[in-house]
Amino acid sequence: MRFVITLILLVLVGCDKESQPKGQVQPASTATTEAGADSDVVLESANGMRATLSYKFAGQQAPAATFAAGDGSDTSLADFAGKPLLLNIWATWCAPCKAEMPTLDTLAALEKPRMSVIVVSQDLEGLAPVKAFFSETGVKNLEPYTDPDNALLAAFNNAIALPTTILFDANGKEVWRVAGGVEWDDAEMAKLLRAAD
Repeated sequence: MRFVITLILLVLVGCDKESQPKGQVQPASTATTEAGADSDVVLESANGMRATLSYKFAGQQAPAATFAAGDGSDTSLADFAGKPLLLNIWATWCAPCKAEMPTLDTLAALEKPRMSVIVVSQDLEGLAPVKAFFSETGVKNLEPYTDPDNALLAAFNNAIALPTTILFDANGKEVWRVAGGVEWDDAEMAKLLRAAD
């Protein structure tokens, strides 16, 4: 039953082309950083948009699937080992994905010495729409990674709604994941990111 509820939540917070987050993300519960492995925490923006913070997969090793760097070379999550990694899986056709990208860009600049922040696009058209979106929105601290063969998505059993952001520790073990769009440069999110330290 818990799996069904979680699956329904993931579908509900998945990419919605019609709505766009406009406010700060606030945890619906004050127990955000103290949630247990079996608990999902709802994060709610000021305009009512919701994302789900889950610890369900905590401790699992990052998948070994390869994806493409901005220069076309193959890379994998293992290439970022040695410090915490925040992985965002997104697409340019996804409104919540696009809305949170500037805050991920700001976060990448703020966390650069301590943590890697990468965004991997699921756009079927490849790198062109990602580069165009980055140029239009002034994203300058993130590299435009793509998943042309959907290998990364497949490594997560194709069970990821867009956007999904996953925090891994320095050893490549998952700490938590957020399904849905949030403001990543928010103080509440900064507290959650410290869980990988």
